[in-house]
Formats: sequence, C-alpha cells, structure tokens
Amino acid sequence: MVLSKLNVGQKAKIVKLNVQNKEIRRHLLDMGLTRGTKIEIRKKAPMGDPIDIKLRDYELCISKSDLSQIEVEVVK
Repeated sequence: MVLSKLNVGQKAKIVKLNVQNKEIRRHLLDMGLTRGTKIEIRKKAPMGDPIDIKLRDYELCISKSDLSQIEVEVVK
C-alpha cells in the first residue's frame, strides 16, 4: 500500500521509497522518512492535498504525489 492511500488516524510503517528523482529522495530521507519509521496520518487538506503526517515526534505537510511514492505497511 502507498502512504497517500491511508485515511486520517491510520498508522503505518515505511517499507520502501520508490522515488526516482535523487534530489526528492534525499530530501524525504533528510526529513526522516526512512525505512522502518512509524507514521500517522494527522490531517488532509479539503481537496486532499497536501497531507499532514506525524513521525518522530513532529509533523510534516507533504504533497500527495510525493506520498504516493512511499510504500507502507499498515500497523495498529
């Protein structure tokens, strides 16, 4: 499953980054989006983009297109 498909309140663990652009991949990794990181979907904008996620005790607001390139495993 990809991160952009999760609903508000769902939690997941990052399995893989499928980002082809090296600059964007590096930027996501620098923000803490690494394999094994636990994430929670906090909010979605009214039109569904961007999406606010919580990870490592802070929140990020990331575009849906970037989140659609991150494979996750849903956790409880």
